[in-house]
Amino acid sequence: MTHVDPSDASTDVSDPRDGAQVLRYAAFTEGGAGGNPAGVVLDAADLDDAHRLAVAAEVGYSETAFVEPGSEEGAYRLRYWSPLAEVAFCGHATIATAVVLAERHGPGPLLFETLAGPVHLQTTAAANGGYTATMTSVPTRTRPATDQEVDDTLRALKWQRADLDPRYPAHVGYAGNDHLILALRSRQRLAELDYNYEDLAALMAERGWTTLELVHAHSPILFAARDPFPPGGVVEDPATGAAAAAFGGYLRDLRLVDLPATVTLLQGHDMGRPSRLLVDISPDDQRVRVTGSAAPMPDGGA
Repeated sequence: MTHVDPSDASTDVSDPRDGAQVLRYAAFTEGGAGGNPAGVVLDAADLDDAHRLAVAAEVGYSETAFVEPGSEEGAYRLRYWSPLAEVAFCGHATIATAVVLAERHGPGPLLFETLAGPVHLQTTAAANGGYTATMTSVPTRTRPATDQEVDDTLRALKWQRADLDPRYPAHVGYAGNDHLILALRSRQRLAELDYNYEDLAALMAERGWTTLELVHAHSPILFAARDPFPPGGVVEDPATGAAAAAFGGYLRDLRLVDLPATVTLLQGHDMGRPSRLLVDISPDDQRVRVTGSAAPMPDGGA
């Protein structure tokens, strides 16, 4: 299995078989830098599943989004592939796609039809240039992780139960995909993450988890986060919008934050791709709103 570093990939790629153009954007950037690279393929209706997988593997990012016309005006059908398989939903590729469309058609509301359900977005022109996008997640849910799930995961992470923050119980959160949520007492312990890739990959495949949402609470509304992503063929995701939405639902359902709230997740800093995700949580809505910016990768896009 290939462990892909997003910074190693080139800034644009065309599939040699038919010239399918891939735009390369970083989503959830912080101050215009960092963020999580995503591929965006516009006008993808003529590409079959095998072709999409091949393009995503060639791009090498954790996900590439493929855009087709939707069922109504202002709607688009989005499907997402990692280098290894199709995934039902990807938050950072959704943000990247929304910004790409805003650049071409202007800001405003969007509807993305995904395998996880309809996702509503609002794009806005940023004061310092560019655009931000706010996505409204599918309804979130959460459940306590079992003792076996926690023990098996800690073994793969090379952590102990004493490393966990008891204020934030281990849960499996959902916002289009399942994510195991573990909170650590120590920011330094999170920074030193060095897990057993093969063991964690096997466990996540067995459990159907897309990423792990590993967090440390700086305050009730500010968290550091890291997201291992073996199911996508990468060691770590620099910014994970779906996991951020699932985490917002977890905080709401367990009453771990005063509502309404805007929670900031700082992700990717430990891997040199600083990312900022803003998570808006309402007390009377099972959906969570996640906001971020996106920009072409440094040397330009396709």
